[in-house]
Amino acid sequence: MLRSKDPTKLEIWIADVRLSGFSVLRRFAQILERDIDAVRNAISDEWSNGQTEGQINKLKALKRSMYGHAGAELLRARMPPPNA
Repeated sequence: MLRSKDPTKLEIWIADVRLSGFSVLRRFAQILERDIDAVRNAISDEWSNGQTEGQINKLKALKRSMYGHAGAELLRARMPPPNA
């Protein structure tokens, strides 16, 4: 479904999950259905914000690891250069 970028396969998957015995998957499908238009767009759209989210996650992890230990100078020293 994701590799083929075909959002019609999403409805087939959700229907299969509803019939399955996996309550966790059924719950996940229910959550997806709450905003089904956004999920369809995410599947079919060629753009991704994965790189941005990855950089934000790395910065937040660095910030959490230093919480209470040092100030902005140490944070700047530990951050990779902008082109890294």
